[in-house]
Amino acid sequence: MRGDAAAFIELVKQHDRGLRTLAYRLLHDRTAMDDVMQDAYLKAFRGFSGFRGEAEERTWLYRIVYNACLDRLRSDGRRREESLDALPERATGYGMDDPAESVAETSALADALASLPPDQRAVVLLVDAAGFTYDEAAEVLGIRSGTVGSRLHDARAALKTALV
Repeated sequence: MRGDAAAFIELVKQHDRGLRTLAYRLLHDRTAMDDVMQDAYLKAFRGFSGFRGEAEERTWLYRIVYNACLDRLRSDGRRREESLDALPERATGYGMDDPAESVAETSALADALASLPPDQRAVVLLVDAAGFTYDEAAEVLGIRSGTVGSRLHDARAALKTALV
């Protein structure tokens, strides 16, 4: 069991940032994210010794966090608005001369992302932000890879419209 604990801790260390990003962007609330992450990690730890390797450890862990987020969203029964104070700190500039322009673009993107339905937002976060393949994202979300493609297409179109 001790080897399982060490392996689990290493797995969490590798993916914690991406998992927290997914949870935060789905929930729009740091407190809710922390609660969901605690519950998800506990559930994952309890199930880790029985993990059979039918999926990648990464997709298995993302699936647990994603499902915990969906459960939280269902129990809340409402969408939460993201405050500007809650935006992650980022390096400003991105090759621009005016840091205010970068902040405005980051804020606009966060707002546009927050306006997407959770299923589309999750696909964008997994594929575009976390670098999952369509098949990996499909495994996390419990859908077909073709559905990932169509949701991603719809989400990108909505984001493009919102950002223009």
